[in-house]
Amino acid sequence: MVRKRFALGVTVAALVAVGHANAEEPAATITGVDDRSLREAIQRAMTPTKTAPRSRSEARHRAREAGDDAVAVLRAEGYYAYVVEPDVSEDNPPRALLKITPGPIFVIADPRLTWDGAEPDEGVVKQAEGAIKLTPGAPGRAVDVLAAEGRVVAQVQKLGYADAVAEPREVIVDHADHTVRPTFRISAGDLIHVDGLEVVTQGRSNPEWVRHLAPWKSGDVYEPDDIAELERRLRDTGVYDTVSVSLAPKDKVLSNGLRPIIVTLADRPARTLELGAGYSTSEGTGVDARWIRYNVFHRADTTTLTARLAKLDSRLEAELALPHWRRSQQTLKLNGAVFRNDTDAYRETGAHIGADLTRRLRPTIYRTYGLSLDLSQIDSPTTVNGATVTDRQNLATFTGLAAFAWDRSDNVLDPTRGWRVEVRGEPTAITGDSTMAFLKAQVQGSAYLPFDKGGRTVLATRLKAGQILGGTMPETPASKRFYSGGGGSVRGYAYQAIGPRIDNTTTPQGGLSLLESSVELRHKFTERWGAVAFVDAGAVGVNQWPKGDDFGVGVGVGVRYDLGFGPIRADIAMPLSRRDGDPAFQIYLSIGQSF
Repeated sequence: MVRKRFALGVTVAALVAVGHANAEEPAATITGVDDRSLREAIQRAMTPTKTAPRSRSEARHRAREAGDDAVAVLRAEGYYAYVVEPDVSEDNPPRALLKITPGPIFVIADPRLTWDGAEPDEGVVKQAEGAIKLTPGAPGRAVDVLAAEGRVVAQVQKLGYADAVAEPREVIVDHADHTVRPTFRISAGDLIHVDGLEVVTQGRSNPEWVRHLAPWKSGDVYEPDDIAELERRLRDTGVYDTVSVSLAPKDKVLSNGLRPIIVTLADRPARTLELGAGYSTSEGTGVDARWIRYNVFHRADTTTLTARLAKLDSRLEAELALPHWRRSQQTLKLNGAVFRNDTDAYRETGAHIGADLTRRLRPTIYRTYGLSLDLSQIDSPTTVNGATVTDRQNLATFTGLAAFAWDRSDNVLDPTRGWRVEVRGEPTAITGDSTMAFLKAQVQGSAYLPFDKGGRTVLATRLKAGQILGGTMPETPASKRFYSGGGGSVRGYAYQAIGPRIDNTTTPQGGLSLLESSVELRHKFTERWGAVAFVDAGAVGVNQWPKGDDFGVGVGVGVRYDLGFGPIRADIAMPLSRRDGDPAFQIYLSIGQSF
C-alpha cells in the first residue's frame, strides 16, 4: 500500500511539473505603470510564451518585442510622451523586463473636418460636423478618433452620398501642450438618386411583386435606411434562406444618372414537415403535424396544412398567409378547419372559415382585424328539475375580431426582459337553435424583470382579465364562455376546473368574466439547465366580475432545458384551494416558457 501511494505521489508531482512547464507566462515583466487597466491592456497585447529565455540575447529580443507591443497600446490610449526601456534581469535563467514611464495622457483639441473634392450642401456639412462628437479635453485615444471618422462617413452616406469615403486623416500630436488635433478628410462624391430594383434570383418569387415592396420611388435620394427596410420586409416573410439588398456599383449607373438597387434572393426548401407533441395530466397527450408549402403563388406566400389529434382539441386545418397584401407590413391570412373539441364542460363538432388582416404599425406593434363563421353542434350538460341532462344546440356563429398587440420582450419563447400587452375584442352574433349577440373582450399583460445583466435570474409576471358584455347565463353557448385552469392559465388544476360547476357535479360551467395572474421566478444554473418556482391564481364568475370565493390558487416548481431556440419545460403543481374532484397535483410538458 505504501508503494502504491508513493507511485501516485510521484505521478501527481510529475503532472504538476508538466502543467507549470506548459503554462503560459508574460513575454516580459512590466514595471512603472501604476494604472491597473493600462497595465493589463499592455499585458494582453504582449505575445505570451510557454518557455523561459535560454540566453540573455533571447531575453533581450523578447523585451524589445514586448516594448513594441507596449508602445502600440500607449499610443492607442493617448500616451504619446512615453518612455519604454527594454531590459534583461540578472536572474538565471534571465527574464525580459520592460520599464515604462507612460507620461501625461494627451487630450483632444480642435477636431476639424475638410472635404476632398466637391463639398456637399451646407446641411450635409453641418450634420457631418455634428457627427464627430469628440469632446475637447477628452483623452486622445486612437479608437475614439477612428470611431469619429466612421460616424462622419456613415452620416454623409445616410444623407444620400453613398460613395462617401474617408481619405487619409491628419493627426497632429503636440508635445508642447499635450494635445491631439485630428483633421478628417472626407470625399463625399455625388448625391445618389436611385432607380427601381434589379432582382437577381433563381427562386420562385415574381420580380414584379418584389419590386412593389420598395419603400422609395424612382428618382428619390439614396437612403441606407430604405435599403435596410426592404431587406427586413423580405426576411420577415420567412420564405427565403438568404436576402441581400445593395446599391449597384458606380459602373452600373443608368443613362439617366440613376443607380439601381440589386436584390438577391435564395428560396428556402419549397416544403417542410413539422411534428410536435405536448402532455399534461389534466389535458392529456396532444400530437400535431404541419405540412408547409412556400411561395406557391410566387409572392412569398405560405400554405400550411395542420392535423392535430389531442384529448381536448382535434382538427384538420388549412391556412394561406399572404404577406405584404395590397400594401407593405400587412398580412392576410385565410383559414378553414373541421374540428372536434371534447372537454368536461362541452363537446363541440363543426367547421370554421375565417380571414384575418394583420398590420405591423411599428417593429413590435401589431393590429389585427378579422371575420369568421363557425357552423357547429354543441353538447353541454345542464340541470333540469335537479337532474343533469345534455343540451344539444346547432348554431351558426359570426365573429368579428379587433386585436392590438405590443411586444417589447427580447425573445418569443424565452423572454428575460421587457413586457407584452395584448387587447382583443370579439363582437359575436349567434343564430340557429339560439339567437343572441355579445362582445367578448380580453386584455393580457406580462412583464419580465432580470436580476442580472445576463438574464440568468428573471422575475416574470402575468395578468389577464376578460368579460362577455351583453351575454347571459346559461344562454351564452358553453364553447364561448370563459374557463380557467390548466397549463396555459392556472397550473395545479385540471383543464377548465376553476370556477362555477353544474349543480351537484364536478362539471365546469364556465362564466362571463375572468381574472388570472401568475408570478414565476426563473433561474438558469447552466447554459442549458434551469428551474422555476411559481404561483398561479385565477377565477371565473357568472356576473360582471368573479367573487372572492371563485378564485383558485396553484403553486409549483419546474425544470427547463434550453434547446437553443427555446426551452423544454416540465412543471409540477398542486392546487391550494382544492375541491371535490380536483387531483392532488398536475404535471405539464411543453416547449417554451409558460408565458
